[in-house]
Amino acid sequence: MPAWAKSAALRAAARLTGSAALCFSALMMSGPATAQTSDLVSQNALRVCADPANYPMSTKEGTGYENKLAELIASKLDLPVQYTWYPQATGFIRNTLKVKRCDIVMGYAQGHELVLNTNHYFSSVYTLIVPQDSPLASVETLTDDALKGARIGIIAGTPPSAHLARHGLIGKAKPYNLVVDRRHENPAINMLDDLKAGDTDAAILWGPLGGPLVKADYPDMKVIPLINEELPPRLFFRITMGVRQGEKVWQRELNSLIRRHQDEINALLVEAGVPLVSDMGNEMLESGQ
Repeated sequence: MPAWAKSAALRAAARLTGSAALCFSALMMSGPATAQTSDLVSQNALRVCADPANYPMSTKEGTGYENKLAELIASKLDLPVQYTWYPQATGFIRNTLKVKRCDIVMGYAQGHELVLNTNHYFSSVYTLIVPQDSPLASVETLTDDALKGARIGIIAGTPPSAHLARHGLIGKAKPYNLVVDRRHENPAINMLDDLKAGDTDAAILWGPLGGPLVKADYPDMKVIPLINEELPPRLFFRITMGVRQGEKVWQRELNSLIRRHQDEINALLVEAGVPLVSDMGNEMLESGQ
C-alpha cells in the first residue's frame, strides 16, 4: 500500500474508538480480505458422513471397506475418525454434509452436483454374478445368447436395466428396490441370496457392492466385470470423496492425500474385493477376486 494511502487509513482509524479502530486499521494495512473456505472443516477429527448399514461399504461396527478407507485417511491427517450416521437414501447429503454435521463422504460418483468432488480414487464397473458351475459362467457380455431366457436379478432403475431391455432380457428379470433404508432392507444381499437359492440364474450388481459381497460371503459365485459393453448407458463410474460445495482448500488437501497414497488405497480396495478398471472402463486393473 502506498505511504499516502496508509497515512489516510491511519487518520481514519484515529477518528474511531476502542477495538473498532484497531480492527479498521488492521484490515486496511493487511489488504483485501481472503475467504477461508475450509473454516467449517473440523480440525479435531475426520468427520465422516456414512450409512450405518451399507455393508460391505460402511457399517456402524466399522467393518466396511469405506470405514477402513476413512481410518487410512484419518491416519495420514493424524486425526481420529468421527461418524455422523444417516441412511444413504433421499436426504442423505441434505441432512449430513450440507448442515455441517460432518465434512466428507468417502465414496461418491464423480460429477454429482450435491457435493464438491475430489479427484477420483478408483474406477469400477457393473458386474454379472453367476454360480461358478453355471452354464453362464463363460458369459462376458450381455449380448451373449446364453442369457436368453435367463432370470436375472437387477436393481431397478440402474444403468444395466437399459441394456437388459435392449437385449430382450428385461421381461424375465427380477427387480429389486434401488432407494431403501438398508437398516431394514439390503437389495444386494437379497439378490445374491436368491441366486444362491436358485430362484434366479444370474445377478447384476455394481462392482464395489457385488465383488466384496461375493469374496466375503458367496465363495461359490463368479464375478464377471461388464467391461465389454459398447452401447450406452455406460456401466463404469469414477468414484471420488465428496465434500461441501465451496470448500476448495479441503478438496485440495484430500486430492494431495489421494495422489500420495494411491497405492495404499488400491491395496485396500483389492483386498476388499472391489474390481478396479481403467478410467475408460474397458480394461481390468485388479479383479479383487
